Amino acid sequence: MMSGKTLKSRATAETAAKSNTRKPQELAWYAIVIIGGFHITAAWVLLTTRFSLPMWAYVYVYGSLTLFGTTAGAHRLWTHRTYKAKFPLRVLLTFLHVSSAQTSVLQWVRDHRAHHKYVDTDADPHNSKRGFFYCHIGWTMMHRHPEVKRQGAKIDFSDVLADSVVQFEHRFHYLFVLLCAFIIPTVIPVVAWDETWTVSSLASIVRVVVFINITMTVNSFAHMFGDRPYNKQICPTELWMVSFLAMGEGWHNYHHTFPWDYKTSELPYYCNFTTFALDGFAKVGWAYDFKSASKELVDSVASQHGDGSRSTAMGRPIMIHEFGLAT
Repeated sequence: MMSGKTLKSRATAETAAKSNTRKPQELAWYAIVIIGGFHITAAWVLLTTRFSLPMWAYVYVYGSLTLFGTTAGAHRLWTHRTYKAKFPLRVLLTFLHVSSAQTSVLQWVRDHRAHHKYVDTDADPHNSKRGFFYCHIGWTMMHRHPEVKRQGAKIDFSDVLADSVVQFEHRFHYLFVLLCAFIIPTVIPVVAWDETWTVSSLASIVRVVVFINITMTVNSFAHMFGDRPYNKQICPTELWMVSFLAMGEGWHNYHHTFPWDYKTSELPYYCNFTTFALDGFAKVGWAYDFKSASKELVDSVASQHGDGSRSTAMGRPIMIHEFGLAT
């Protein structure tokens, strides 16, 4: 006969097992239609439309600026508070982020704080353990997992709510997306070099799709492929190609280990344009109070928890003195 204690333990285990059973998520058909439609249109445009060299350059520059709004603004400033920014820079970063046609800064912060707190669990909005497609873009086409809703409700983002710039953008988010991600960037080529309205409009769609997918590589590629030199127990990895594309966001194992470091990397300027630009804004006084992990802390954590790959990058030894970081 089982004791009361044994029965209680079994009941507790069964309850835990049930709570860990993955509940199916419902497809968000409106999101599937919109996101799928944008991707199909972008693919069709790339296959059938010949852009001029100035248009390609414009797509790249405008897209890169929107990406910077996300990396320097929504991510490093508002989510992790790795530095402080004066009002003009906050306005600029908000404009650039909303031009990417992603979620509002407020929602982006809530999702990303949940991602860090519950990384690669069912409470993570883009849990990489659910597969490459899901963590790359599939999660945006489904209703929230029950655990994401439950745990996400506990995320504190009162500090972001207190920012008047973020509040204003959130209130009129969809209007700003229409204006900043589509109308303004479509008008500029028409006025600047007499581009046709059709080509300019289609280029805006291509830009949004391409750069959203670049942003998403951090959630997918940088959680599934690469080394883990700072913490081998977590999924996030180091991928120089993702960092090159996403302006420094691919040093993801470092970032998840030291999320308060504004560089998101041990080597600040190595495939990391965001850090370079932030240091530039610091020189003009728009950015200040930067946080950074000390070399002693990084050395200690990497030696204790890393996978031993810290001495290499892109297949060759990292020469710390090349980047002016030697002590």
